[in-house]
Amino acid sequence: MASKRISDQMEKLLNKQMTREAYQAQVYLAYGSWAEVNSFAGIGAFLYKHMHEEREHMFKLLKYINDRGGTAKIEAIKEAPANPKDIGDCLKKLLQHEIDNSKAINDIVNLAHEEKDWATFNFGQWFVEEQIEEETLFNSIIDKYNLASTEIEGNTSLYEMDRDLTTASQEGDLPREETI
Repeated sequence: MASKRISDQMEKLLNKQMTREAYQAQVYLAYGSWAEVNSFAGIGAFLYKHMHEEREHMFKLLKYINDRGGTAKIEAIKEAPANPKDIGDCLKKLLQHEIDNSKAINDIVNLAHEEKDWATFNFGQWFVEEQIEEETLFNSIIDKYNLASTEIEGNTSLYEMDRDLTTASQEGDLPREETI
């Protein structure tokens, strides 16, 4: 690349986010394996698909950093956290990971705005929208889990939820995209 078109501070923040996305993939992989081992193959399959999505996010950041004349730095990924205690705990922890990720994306967008780095600001908007979608998705799954796990005699809802997540979309519905 002939010239670097992102600040050193932005390059550092983007690299940090790239590593965060790789870590997110690790978490989804670990929790997917945990779900599968605990007889929730559908939830495991859903989380494995999400792991691939997080890796795509990581690669998107890598390409952007390099394309803007920076240098993507591949760093070690920390170990995924301990296994959740149950499906509800798993889903709550994943939602919190997404909320934390949203905060980190907001830091990138805020710095881009401060620096008047409109290319990175625009690039960051894709991730902002993605995070809105992720939080919406996990909130809706938690709502379904809460409904499914309510004690009712002969309840087969958890089985149905697990089955449904095998083919569930990896995207949440955004209110601004809905029509009447």
